[in-house]
Amino acid sequence: MLAGLRRHAQRLVAELAGPVRRVRLRSGETVLEVEWHGSAAPSGATAGEAPPESRPAPAAGADGPESETRPVVRSPIVGTFYRAPEPGAAPFVAVGDVLRPGQVVGIVEAMKLMNEVTTDRSGRVAAVLADDGQPVEYDQPLVALEPA
Repeated sequence: MLAGLRRHAQRLVAELAGPVRRVRLRSGETVLEVEWHGSAAPSGATAGEAPPESRPAPAAGADGPESETRPVVRSPIVGTFYRAPEPGAAPFVAVGDVLRPGQVVGIVEAMKLMNEVTTDRSGRVAAVLADDGQPVEYDQPLVALEPA
């Protein structure tokens, strides 16, 4: 249910005109509340821009204008990133895997809630950018993709 609220929040923020400082969504007993500090929402949260997961990010080691960019899957929330559904289980994705839109690539735990991280595009996993159990920030790149 929280993943559905998160997706709804991303669509809502993308449709709003001007910067967004706070969003609160409720579905039954589940509440999702996000507040950004400063005068504007994080990049990608204003009207007409793509959600963070679909924005390209520089490839590792990119320095100049001729460096390629790769799409990445980004963390939708601050928390702890997990590559597998439980300790000892196989990771959701590995380098070389071909992904389809909506596929789970990891979990971010925040306040004892497990939030699935999904990709919104197809592609091949070029790199997993976050380690299992690593603290992650909002919008942090987690998985780099390349065309499949």
